[in-house]
Amino acid sequence: MKPIFGYILTFAAAAMIVASCSTVNNAIKSGDAKFAYDQALMLYDKGKWEQASTLFEACRHVYMGSPREDSLSYYNARCKFKSRDYDVAATQLDEFRRKFGRSAFIEDAEGMYALCYYFMSPPPERDQALTSKAIIAITEFISRYPESENVDEFQEMLDELSKRLMKKSYMNAYTYYKIGRYKSAIVAFKNAIKQHPTSPHIEDMMYYMTVSAYRLAANSVESKQMDRYIAMLDNYYSYLAEYPESKRLNELERMAENAKDYIDKHRKTSDEE
Repeated sequence: MKPIFGYILTFAAAAMIVASCSTVNNAIKSGDAKFAYDQALMLYDKGKWEQASTLFEACRHVYMGSPREDSLSYYNARCKFKSRDYDVAATQLDEFRRKFGRSAFIEDAEGMYALCYYFMSPPPERDQALTSKAIIAITEFISRYPESENVDEFQEMLDELSKRLMKKSYMNAYTYYKIGRYKSAIVAFKNAIKQHPTSPHIEDMMYYMTVSAYRLAANSVESKQMDRYIAMLDNYYSYLAEYPESKRLNELERMAENAKDYIDKHRKTSDEE
């Protein structure tokens, strides 16, 4: 049997919802914009974000162009943010920061705007367009408000997002390697290293780029093999210079020896001809 205490909690929660809805309905039916706005602030203070937003929306047109418009727009956007409706919140906050650049709420609004994209940023396996937007928004916030008490926290977020992009770049290149598209893999690894020189995946990318170059050369038509084996050796020597103690060197050395043998053999043949 369900304890009576559970019924009391359920009834209390239901009563609170009904009361909130009643407050919203009464405020809207009153036709009094100031009353609706005051009720919206009351609900906001109580953490009733969705109900407060409904009332802010209901009286928004009345205060458009008035001194109260920026505070109404700010609180409404904050309700969306608190409700974790980050897509809508980002749109409203972007509109707010463009329209009310001198508002007392501008710093907080731009901070929330950046956070919206941070929270919407997906894991590296998915498209990273939102991650790029988050990085831009956070970088802009740090640049505009270098004295903000939130700068350190935002910097940590920025580092996290940057690592997410680094991993995505590495994963894209590795996918080409995995399916045997070695020419595309080499280009993708080179671009990833160039774009993210501090990536924690640099050694892996240089390794797979060298292996890709070897396999590309080995599977090429004869007319292209010489140049591609030479390119493979360039990758090998770059890897050797950076990671002379790597456990992968034995494998790469065997490939390098095969590449050298091919180059020496065909150079001798060419000289004899």
